[in-house]
Amino acid sequence: MPAFMEPFRIKAVEPIPFPSLTERRRALREAGFNLFRVPARAITIDLLTDSGTSAMSAAQWAALMVGDESYAGARSYERFEAVVRELTGYPEVIPAHQGRAAERILLGRLLRPGDVSVANTHFDTTRASVEAAGAEAVDLPAEQTGPAPFGGDLSVPALRDLLSGPGGSRVRCVVLTVTNNAGGGQPVSLGNVAAVRELCDRHGVTLLLDASRFAENAYLITERDPAHAGRAPRDVAREVFALADGCWASLKKDGVANIGGLIALRDAELARRCRDELIAVEGFPTYGGLAGRDLEALAQGLLEVTEPDYLRYRAQTTRWFGDQLAEAGLPVLQPTGCHAVYVDAAALLPHVPPHRLPATALANELYLAGAVRVSELGTLVFGRPAPDGGDDLPAPRELVRFALPRRVYTRSHLEYVAESAATVVAKAAEIPGYRIVEQTGPLRHFTAVLAPGEPAGPAGRLERPVPGPTRPRPGPG
Repeated sequence: MPAFMEPFRIKAVEPIPFPSLTERRRALREAGFNLFRVPARAITIDLLTDSGTSAMSAAQWAALMVGDESYAGARSYERFEAVVRELTGYPEVIPAHQGRAAERILLGRLLRPGDVSVANTHFDTTRASVEAAGAEAVDLPAEQTGPAPFGGDLSVPALRDLLSGPGGSRVRCVVLTVTNNAGGGQPVSLGNVAAVRELCDRHGVTLLLDASRFAENAYLITERDPAHAGRAPRDVAREVFALADGCWASLKKDGVANIGGLIALRDAELARRCRDELIAVEGFPTYGGLAGRDLEALAQGLLEVTEPDYLRYRAQTTRWFGDQLAEAGLPVLQPTGCHAVYVDAAALLPHVPPHRLPATALANELYLAGAVRVSELGTLVFGRPAPDGGDDLPAPRELVRFALPRRVYTRSHLEYVAESAATVVAKAAEIPGYRIVEQTGPLRHFTAVLAPGEPAGPAGRLERPVPGPTRPRPGPG
């Protein structure tokens, strides 16, 4: 039996498109060489994100039919609230339409101009929310000399020095993103959460979780920490929640649904301020921008997502996929997490400097090779325009993320991605960099218009045909 055989059967199918090379080249050019702007009809395998792209279960689809669409006080909210309280232990439960709305509301009501938010790594929308409140986002990831079981940890010594130093009084909150998305999808250990909790208590600082992938983080704790081997992932998740003052989450990840988010808190006064803002921008506090049927599907998803068989399949699939990409020649970050495989684009494309966006260059070549869409997490996302108008300030790493939608793609789909990757690796030295033609604010990567720079090889990579792999062949599910 395959180690990661799917613990489910497929009941409905959806056709996927196979655009030709000519169509792929046209789509990328018309999208301004930005994969966010490429229409889904021109994508064969979409690994851009695991957010909102899950396949819901039969029980979730059934739950839609009992959704209570009452504007205020719907019974669907009562079920959602009960499930969240049982899971997190937080008495204040506030739904929102998605995670970035939840974090913008919570951080906007918690932070003041001049405050500091510290994190293992702020993700792009989180940093934008911190800065929108007039506060400063400071990343303190734990230093790693190589592969580590808990590469998502926050640096406890660095946090201790910051809190004890002259600027310590400015720190208003510490955010632990579990798992650490910007840091390679790596988990945060229970010991790290406990150590951060101790420092926050000593200095009177609020500890929050970005709990969008709480179940995957809990499972990886049971897999990588011998002290917690054999424990139920749901019990580990509860212990992590118990160490924090509250959380927000995009439930488009571990809610295993297509829309939804939440804020959950211990502090009733902070929750009141969040609800005041929620009413203005999302809706009444018992629906928060969601339909009753969405709340029902989310409640069911939050029960299913901690099932050990599902999480084991999820982690083992990601590990196998990472091995396939490594065999294709991509420099894969190890160990892999659950929701994605991360690749070091700078290592593959040393001839492309950071200001020429090597992660974007690799992502675009994968699309040209096989209509595979992935996400760049390099200088386009995490870099900043230089104050003097020079080259962009580079991101810490030039990563490309192959995110795995939950319960969507089979082994043969991912083998096709690995085949596409192999064709790109074979011509890596010829891949050109990119330059930014148009950009907006701190979330520029969603809408930026790019153009290829000078090709690195003797022929322009975008000026000649790029052979793609064959279509996916029938294979084991």
